[in-house]
Amino acid sequence: MCGIVGYVGKRPAQEILLAGLQKLEYRGYDSAGISVIDHDEIESVRAVGNLANLKAAIDAQQATEDGGGVAVATRVGTTGIGHTRWATHGRVNEVNAHPHFDTTNRVHVVVNGIVENYLALKHRLADMGAQFTSETDAEVIAHLISHHLATGSLTDAVRAAYNELQGHFAFVAMSITEPETLVGARRECPLIIGRGEGETFLGSAIPAFLAHTHRVQFIENGELVVVTPESTTFLLPDGTVLEREVVEIDWDEETAEKGGFETFMLKEIHEQADAVAETIADRTVRADGVDLAEEVSFDEDLLRDVNRIVVVACGTSYHAGLIGRYAIEEWARIPVEMDVASEYRYRNPVVGPGDLVVGITQSGETADTLAAMRLARDRGAKVIAISNVMGSQATRDADGVLYTRAGLEIGVAATKTFVCQVAVVYLLALRLAELRGTLDVEQRTRLVSELKRVPHQIDALLKGLDLDGVAQKHYQSEFFLYLGRHVGLPVALEGALKLKEISYIPTDAYAAGEMKHGPIALLDESTPVVCIATDSPILDKVVSNVQEVRARGAHVIAIATEGNVEIGEHADEVVRIPQMDWMLQPLLAVIPLQVLAYKIARLRGLNVDQPRNLAKTVTVE
Repeated sequence: MCGIVGYVGKRPAQEILLAGLQKLEYRGYDSAGISVIDHDEIESVRAVGNLANLKAAIDAQQATEDGGGVAVATRVGTTGIGHTRWATHGRVNEVNAHPHFDTTNRVHVVVNGIVENYLALKHRLADMGAQFTSETDAEVIAHLISHHLATGSLTDAVRAAYNELQGHFAFVAMSITEPETLVGARRECPLIIGRGEGETFLGSAIPAFLAHTHRVQFIENGELVVVTPESTTFLLPDGTVLEREVVEIDWDEETAEKGGFETFMLKEIHEQADAVAETIADRTVRADGVDLAEEVSFDEDLLRDVNRIVVVACGTSYHAGLIGRYAIEEWARIPVEMDVASEYRYRNPVVGPGDLVVGITQSGETADTLAAMRLARDRGAKVIAISNVMGSQATRDADGVLYTRAGLEIGVAATKTFVCQVAVVYLLALRLAELRGTLDVEQRTRLVSELKRVPHQIDALLKGLDLDGVAQKHYQSEFFLYLGRHVGLPVALEGALKLKEISYIPTDAYAAGEMKHGPIALLDESTPVVCIATDSPILDKVVSNVQEVRARGAHVIAIATEGNVEIGEHADEVVRIPQMDWMLQPLLAVIPLQVLAYKIARLRGLNVDQPRNLAKTVTVE
């Protein structure tokens, strides 16, 4: 996801900003830019693509004719901000890259996250004379601060702006009126201070400034910070001043990139709340529905009139598609066919005009999924790609694209990319239901509200999750069985896949109602059985299956919803998730399974980030 870096001190800021952005490249981005206060103006350079393109743009801007040769003048400004952008609002182009600025070019900002009420603010500011130059939600912050700057300091202006903003975000602002001050703000997105001698740094992650200082101050959620070369002042939105200690960290660069977590996979598990928030935020601005029109580039009449949907995917993406099938059929009442892409491409499928094919691929380069999408499009079907990577082959081949916005995922086993894929298929299902009139306004409003609660529920779940005892008890087991029914089945499939991928324990996953048709023969007193027993219309059927498992002496680990007392009578261990609409519960239920697989693999001494024989992007058959 996006990266922020800021500097105020005595050294030229330009190279410090560029070096900081380079340390944030692991987060993923599609454009970048910097702004530096140089003498009496703010100089800004932005570029699409990687940092090499930004550096080339800086060199081109700074080059000046000097006799017969070219001399490159380096900016000497000592205050600046920089940003790497992962596009959400607006296309990938230079004008949508950060930093953004106000009409008078006296305020520049870099922003991570989403401003949910940006349209209302944009209309109001435009009526007051603000001239917008981008398609982004982030630009509204620069104009809003500029508006409030007319009656106060930069700190006052940022505080006033912050109190008008809705959404989840972190941003840093600077103004030509106060050239040795940066003001940062945080609401649910990370932002951290680095303290040097006569200089201060801001970053969305510690690697942005680790080369310069190991002394940090943490900005808590809902706080602002005023930064000068010599000081930091922490504030609440009402102006209350806070005290904050300076912490000395003992991290190397790799530890810093992992955010202090022991592995990338664990870091990415804990990033899932922010990743889902990024995925859904601007698409759920309306309380009663979902907006996807700008991304699905063909006429939405096709979505309204589609006869059938075919989902093609592989591995974890296939499991996300399975969840989507249940949601689309339940909410939009459209028949959905689910296919493993590697089989679909060779079976001479019946597909054509009137069909919508959805290809789900994290990388956008999965060979079998790409081939299945092309086959469908060649036969006249419309194709939507769901992908995490802008500019990937799937996004170029499809008629429309829904991005998952999970940010770069380094761990080979998918975690945050999976929950974001599931979030996107829910968004698609809700949009289809609205267009086809199969859910009324009250139903849609309730589901959108529930979906917007998911990031907070994920965060709360991870903070309270304790699976050490379960992992310790079962990490030496030679076989696991996972069971689920209805929407719980793909959760079981994904949980089993995670355990197989990173612990190398043979694991089977089955529809619980099918257990009697074979897998029950595998059960004995040594078998751990993980059952997805969250609230749903068929929970009583799941409980019956759990009882059958217990009767064979197997050890039952149930994933259940808070408040369900009955399941505790039938399971040896119960892991509870927050209450949520039953169709949305997979977004929460999968998380304990990720953590359980992780803990078991670590107890077995395995490298969870790079499991044997696996690759992040499968580009061959």
